[in-house]
Amino acid sequence: MDLVRRDMAEPGLPVERDPGPAAPTESPRAQGAARIALVMALTALGLWILREFLPALAWAVVLAIALGPLYDRAERRLPRDRHNLLLPGLATLLVALVFLAPLVVLAVQAAREAHDVIAFTRTAQREGIPAPDVLAHLPFGAAQAQAWWTDTLGHPEAASDLLHRFDTGRAAGLSRNLGREVVHRAVLFGFSLVALFFLFRDRDVVRRQALTACNRLFGPRGERVGRQMVASVHGTVDGLVLVGLGEGVLLGLVYYFAGVPHPVLFGAFTAVAAMIPFGAPVAFGLAALLVLAQGQTVAALVIVGAGLVVTFVADHFVRPVLIGGTTKLPFLWVLLGILGGVESFGLLGLFVGPAVMAALVLLWRDFTNGPERVG
Repeated sequence: MDLVRRDMAEPGLPVERDPGPAAPTESPRAQGAARIALVMALTALGLWILREFLPALAWAVVLAIALGPLYDRAERRLPRDRHNLLLPGLATLLVALVFLAPLVVLAVQAAREAHDVIAFTRTAQREGIPAPDVLAHLPFGAAQAQAWWTDTLGHPEAASDLLHRFDTGRAAGLSRNLGREVVHRAVLFGFSLVALFFLFRDRDVVRRQALTACNRLFGPRGERVGRQMVASVHGTVDGLVLVGLGEGVLLGLVYYFAGVPHPVLFGAFTAVAAMIPFGAPVAFGLAALLVLAQGQTVAALVIVGAGLVVTFVADHFVRPVLIGGTTKLPFLWVLLGILGGVESFGLLGLFVGPAVMAALVLLWRDFTNGPERVG
């Protein structure tokens, strides 16, 4: 080849030699750094694109993990159809009904109460707002309290002035913002259901890929951390959701016999509040105040006493066993994870906070005591 090029070259010009195979221009280390930078950039870009839907995706993952044991039982009893659509669709539909049914009942009840609110407003503008019976049963200052109420709100002019202070324009703006927020939440809830359907349908593939990714990225310890976080979600569901529902049922019965108005709704509100630490006292405290406003002091004391007993047993005996026993996590860290999670992520933090605390405590135990198998 060099002879051919030498023959073809013009006289007096330098002969160009063949450089041979091209040498690599970049080192493997530089290529690895570029690959990592590209992955991080694409991940950041993907998270930014999905930023509005990340809570919905997180809820779908939490629901898929929490309902995993129940779905496994149903899958063993019901054979899969050809395209694996029936069972995931039924499971997703049941989840939607569980969340939507209380909202429908609440909306119907609110629509019924709206008529009473309108009637109360018209009566207050025409006759004033009568003093509640609880003022007459105060241990001291009953006469002064009744006199103040009569002078301030007991006559039509004062009540009408108080009601007219409510800015109708601001109320209209609040209604528009509330409607926009409801539509936004409904869209996110629908997206969560769609994601939950695909997680149910492809749960075996997702589980296998997640374990493979944990092993490749972090080794066997990564898989253990992932399993510990899943166990913390199960423990949180058992210790918060199920125990909260139990508290709501028990206190709902107390509300019914104590004469609390709308005991079913107050029981449902208590169940939701009981899922948050120190939330149940707020619920049964409001119920006691409503009964006390009707002049039923003994019934109010019964509600407070029953609420304190139920919450004491649940918080000090039942929840530590369910949550701490599942996650091998001291209840103090569970409590801190729940409170910090709610402060940072809202209701979703009920599950994210304990999961993060469980992973951190497991890593700390591995670091200080060596790897220890968690059953």
